[in-house]
Amino acid sequence: MSERLQRLAQFCVDLRFEELPPALVAQAKRHILDTFGATLAGADSGVAEQARKVFVGETGEVSVWGTDLQVGAAQAAMLNGVAAHALELDDTGGCDHSGAVVLPAVMATVSLLPRPVSGREFISAVVIGYEVGRRVLEACGGYSAHNGAGWHSTATCGVFGAAAASARILGLDTRQTLAALGIAGSFSGGLWAFIHDGSQSKKLHSGRAAEGGLLAARFAQQGISGPTQLFDEVWGGFLNTLAPATSMPEALDTDLGVVWKLARCSIKPHASCRGTHSAIDALGLLLDQLNVRGDQVEDVQVRLSGFLHNMCGGRDVSTLAAAQMSLSYALAARLVQGHCRLQAYDDSQRNDPRMTQWLSRIHLEVDPRLSEDGEPMVTLRTVDGRQASLCVEVPLGAPGNPLTDMALEQKFFSLTMPVMPREQAEGLLGQLWRIEELQSVRTLDRWLVRDSRDAVLRRTPNI
Repeated sequence: MSERLQRLAQFCVDLRFEELPPALVAQAKRHILDTFGATLAGADSGVAEQARKVFVGETGEVSVWGTDLQVGAAQAAMLNGVAAHALELDDTGGCDHSGAVVLPAVMATVSLLPRPVSGREFISAVVIGYEVGRRVLEACGGYSAHNGAGWHSTATCGVFGAAAASARILGLDTRQTLAALGIAGSFSGGLWAFIHDGSQSKKLHSGRAAEGGLLAARFAQQGISGPTQLFDEVWGGFLNTLAPATSMPEALDTDLGVVWKLARCSIKPHASCRGTHSAIDALGLLLDQLNVRGDQVEDVQVRLSGFLHNMCGGRDVSTLAAAQMSLSYALAARLVQGHCRLQAYDDSQRNDPRMTQWLSRIHLEVDPRLSEDGEPMVTLRTVDGRQASLCVEVPLGAPGNPLTDMALEQKFFSLTMPVMPREQAEGLLGQLWRIEELQSVRTLDRWLVRDSRDAVLRRTPNI
């Protein structure tokens, strides 16, 4: 049996809330709050509505947030996971989209128990989920190595985080948690093929990982075994199969319980792939530095890594999914509309002739000297011949440049109010800010459902 896997499972069982640094607890609460907001907004997205139709007529007792629908636990984990990632507004930096995977799995697991789960237990499980999902990604060699090989880490690595968090809520022992992680390895999967045509499959990855993690833990609870040599150098092992040239198995347990992976995660201010955020911020700062408006810009040049170009270099903006992955579109939106909030990706905005014009004046160039994990260099040239360049190493929303609590609340209200009255959104926010005090997180359910009689469908306001 792998000692690293054993240690990881033992960590999931032994961790106590009292051992968590206060700053980590505070950040966990922010990510929980942000994920609930993103999921509630995503419940109104086209892909979430389509996904719910798959389960029409099936019954259960677990809520699909932002709706009046109830389904089984695994289906709820799937549907809430899809909604959480549907609008590209969920957090990043974990597995990569840890909140959209871990939170739906944990809440669905909570619904299975006859006993109450306290806010402290809940936070502990969420922290464990972020920790394990990220460590598996780092064991694959890191984000650019694993995703650059064509795997979507939200799905391939996120399922481990969901399994670990669900195992913790279920109270599994070390042997059972080992089995859950082993089974999760067989449930792992998810490809970047969606990037070539803007297909919606990316939005399903978070839901599938949440569902898979929950099921892995439940199977393990019933005594079904999983491979104990999952991360060993053996034929059919996870790292040997998915990361044969880049694996770093020591990342699974190095500084475990000392360096917390949730602490490196970011909350998104922009409704686009995290890979575009540094350039968006750089462009805004250059406009201020040169004291020019968008219509005074001649063109924008971006030097970026080959990995980022493969991920965000597309110019197809015919679908929401494609536009949110496009760095060129993000910069065009910043110039034309002054922001990259959700409204910047509306059908009407994507079809605006000004956006088409600007897309032709934004030039991306791969610079082989740049690190695959590095941020791009943005150069702005004005119509009067001035020029300036900037690379933003720490974009807004990152741990080193976080959103303020006020900005986080503004984002939360902008996302939740289209699906619930202001009073309900305020009530939910109040519960989430003090979640560690709750005796039972099941009390959150009443704030997360939508009263079909009072449902108000309107366009999301600015965030």
